[in-house]
Amino acid sequence: MTQSCPRACPPEAAPSGYITSLSVLPADRPRRLAVLGATGSIGVSALRVAAEHPDRYIVAALAGATNVALLAEQAAALRPPVLAVLTEERAQALRALLPAGYAPDILVGPAGYAAVAGAADVDVVVSAIVGAAGLAPTLAAVAAGKVVALANKESLVLAGDLIREMARTSGAVILPVDSEHNALFQALGGPGLPDLSLVEKLVLTASGGPFRSRPRHELDRVTPAMALAHPTWAMGPKISVDSATLMNKGLEVIEACRLYGLPVSMVDVVVHPQSIVHSLAQLHDGSLLAHLGPADMRVAIAYCLGYPERLPLSVSRVDLVTLGSLTFEAPREKDFPCLGLARRALCAGPSHTVVLNAANEAAVALFLEGGLPFMGIPAAIEAALCAHPGEAVPDADAVMDLDARVRRDTKDWARKRA
Repeated sequence: MTQSCPRACPPEAAPSGYITSLSVLPADRPRRLAVLGATGSIGVSALRVAAEHPDRYIVAALAGATNVALLAEQAAALRPPVLAVLTEERAQALRALLPAGYAPDILVGPAGYAAVAGAADVDVVVSAIVGAAGLAPTLAAVAAGKVVALANKESLVLAGDLIREMARTSGAVILPVDSEHNALFQALGGPGLPDLSLVEKLVLTASGGPFRSRPRHELDRVTPAMALAHPTWAMGPKISVDSATLMNKGLEVIEACRLYGLPVSMVDVVVHPQSIVHSLAQLHDGSLLAHLGPADMRVAIAYCLGYPERLPLSVSRVDLVTLGSLTFEAPREKDFPCLGLARRALCAGPSHTVVLNAANEAAVALFLEGGLPFMGIPAAIEAALCAHPGEAVPDADAVMDLDARVRRDTKDWARKRA
């Protein structure tokens, strides 16, 4: 790696629009939800939360990329007036699966997702599309002044400054669905947030993934099936691999810095295999405020959908006596270098985090296809960062142009390496 990470990145301005007034939400009728990524694990969990409280929520729109059968099943049960899919072929397949008498508008592609996110008859947008593909609809929701329940961490990794500026202008509110950032949101007091000058450090917890105890010399031989076998969370393929490499935690460090306007030196990571403590805030008087809960994303989702109220949920309860003990350990950053690469990209500048994310997404896809070994993922990311001189990324078009270039270059790098 040619760049060195400074001791502390310059502090960022606190994000106006993150957890502010929710006066934009109706007080006299159910909240109208648009769920982007409805067929993924977050989307499915969000719909389960809404189903537990039918008097509070109406599902106004659903968007899904590839699982047309499940989207059709969800749509038939909930009857939203608008659906969105990735391609016209999938739109035709979806129409064929819908029941007679139900004829929603079916929008197609990124423009369709953005239209759903910014629609006038939507109050809350659950942004749960995986990866860089979630950026455009997230930006559309923020530009339209929506309450955004944000599960797509890549949006903040790619364009945190742009999202913050849009929220400042539009009055949008961003509520974090990621379990770690939602835990910090709750631990720090929710409405209005406390004075962050009281905070010495934010501590994100990591399960350690399926290879937490595996020796370094064995990591080159792990398979996609092994990487997808997460010990505590049920997640999609991309995020499961990110958890195995610790890149997921690296992306969350960037997300925390951009949500709270803190330097990277104030965000730590500890490995907590039980996945009961979801994150902690260390204050300047020595106190540690922690959020504990079951390893069930419905808890974080419900907190965002119900905010500022706390909804009752039929999730398992944590029995501390049965659990017996909670353990913590330092991450093995030498063996899992993605965490350090994420920190260094954040320090290097906004375009470097775009490079980090694009190279990671391309490398993970290659690994899942059998075209790159597991430890080739951090190697590909480091090569991309080393090759990047830095550039301005003032808008979404510039971000996505750089993203596309890095993906192509990463595939070329992997091909030459093979």
